[in-house]
Amino acid sequence: MTNGYLRVAAVSSKVRVADVEQNLQYICEAIDLLELKGVDVAVFPELSVTGYTCGDLLMNCDLLKKASQAVHQIQKHLENKHISVIVGYPKMVGGALMNSAAFINATTRMDVDKSYIPNYSEFYEKRRFVPSEFATHPVVISLDCGANISIEICEDLWAPVPPSTFAALSGADVVFNLSASNDVLYKYNTLRGLIESHSQRCCCGYVYASSGVGESSTDLVFLPKQIIAECGSVISENNRYALVNDTSFIISDIDLELIRAKRLNDNTFSDCARNLGVEHSGSNSYLNSDYAPLHKLEGRHISCLPFVPEGADADDHLDEIVSMQTAGLLQRLSVLPSHGIVVGISGGLDSTLALLIAVNAYKTAGFPLSDIIAITMPGFGTSGRTYQNAVRLMQLLGVDMKEISIKDAVLGHFQDIGHNPDVIDVTYENSQARERTQILMDVANKCNALVLGTGDLSELALGWCTYNGDHMSMYGINAGVPKTLIRAIVGRIADAYSDSDPEIAAILRDIVATPISPELKPTDENGDIAQITESSVGPYELQDFYLYYWLKYSFSIQKIFFLAQTAFNDIYSSKEILKWLRVFVRRFFTQQFKRSCMPDGPKVTQVSLSPRGDWRMPSDASMNLWLKQLDEIESKL
Repeated sequence: MTNGYLRVAAVSSKVRVADVEQNLQYICEAIDLLELKGVDVAVFPELSVTGYTCGDLLMNCDLLKKASQAVHQIQKHLENKHISVIVGYPKMVGGALMNSAAFINATTRMDVDKSYIPNYSEFYEKRRFVPSEFATHPVVISLDCGANISIEICEDLWAPVPPSTFAALSGADVVFNLSASNDVLYKYNTLRGLIESHSQRCCCGYVYASSGVGESSTDLVFLPKQIIAECGSVISENNRYALVNDTSFIISDIDLELIRAKRLNDNTFSDCARNLGVEHSGSNSYLNSDYAPLHKLEGRHISCLPFVPEGADADDHLDEIVSMQTAGLLQRLSVLPSHGIVVGISGGLDSTLALLIAVNAYKTAGFPLSDIIAITMPGFGTSGRTYQNAVRLMQLLGVDMKEISIKDAVLGHFQDIGHNPDVIDVTYENSQARERTQILMDVANKCNALVLGTGDLSELALGWCTYNGDHMSMYGINAGVPKTLIRAIVGRIADAYSDSDPEIAAILRDIVATPISPELKPTDENGDIAQITESSVGPYELQDFYLYYWLKYSFSIQKIFFLAQTAFNDIYSSKEILKWLRVFVRRFFTQQFKRSCMPDGPKVTQVSLSPRGDWRMPSDASMNLWLKQLDEIESKL
């Protein structure tokens, strides 16, 4: 195990029905290959030593004896190997026959028997096998690395309460299933959904291997099926219709630290164990995992943009976020004596999304768009690009547009406090931010309206906002949306406008492409943006990446660094990743005081920084523990 990941394999080994010697050869050949690939645990199909479709031959003494000998030979083959394997075989226990799985490595052998024996439709296993009596007290096997695993066999998963439910509650991190499931129409989709759902409820990894090549087709069709899931998501699966004429397998790295973090944060999991009287029977030790920065992950994708939806349903998910923000704003307006909104528009991403949500809410409710007071407030750093985009967008959307320059007011303020306007410092910048907030608040008071905040989750995490300036509003519509996600949402809305209003679409796409800036420092000689936010706080794609794993899973700094190296390997060097990770830690700790008094705002992703909901942290907490870990990482680069 490396970097907190257990490398697992689901193997559909080729079989010759009732030919134990040949099956032993197939299994050992697969073991040798998987050992070279660094697999920690591999699971083979149900009755893989003999073949599942032996029929009544499974009760033949010669076959049973040969199968038992084969399991011993497999363990001998594992001498001086790292890998552990799980194989299926028929086992005599007294006068009964068990459908059994043998967990084997170089030093350990442990058997687990099938709990639920199907005897319906095409299945008639009770003709031969008897069930285990330990369905509610399954075995949890603790590996040397600190991981805990359990085993169940085929039908066990289909039971209303699978044995692995109790195993997971007892501490099993990963469940391995040996199966011989035949294929009929619609069954695979049901199976896949079952594995996803079960791994979600049990908050575990699930590794499923079904027999295929070589099983008898006398009455049934067996296609090789290999599925690996983790906490509700299938992370790897094979193409069962590839129709390979040999052993096939998939390999994935299952994130044990993620599984344990989710269980730690989900009190329902531990409450369920207590309610059922299930005691933890696995190892309680921390995972014994070395961190290898260049260790390549198998069978899983680490997205550079974990907050941004991917796949075929990505657009639907982005639309859903817009709907949630709209619903949150409409609910807030419904309890106010009037539905007026005041929002500052800079021509940047955040204020653009806030305006778009306001317009969407008003259209949904049937309110006149003229009740949205959108104010652009040019200052010393306002560029022509952002100014023109802001003005034209407000015009096209049909809101009540106002322009109020802050330059004279800020210069007067500088004179009042004795600040030299030629000194471009924090006073110079924050005076502008607070002047803009004052204008918005006062206009809102005058019009009996609500100031709609535009700041986002990324800015809250890094404290990249002026305390009691843009930090403050009456409702922070973007408080739960990180910068990378805002960029994706605005891009999605631009696509939606492509046919109905190409000019709006073009403006939105230009806003997405504009460098992110607070525009508080003077523009360059060409009137272009001179102050680039990401030069100060780091690339938002990195900062959002750190934030995601810091908040959602409470991962160690080492783990976050490794994940960032994996995701951004071709984009940023390790030194750059470490540099901005250090910025993240420092800013996250030192800027908590801004989050402690942040305005209301809707949570729309799985994480939030609301002090009333998701994140409670003292403003004077020490960051030394994490900085020292960063120093240790740096010393090894």
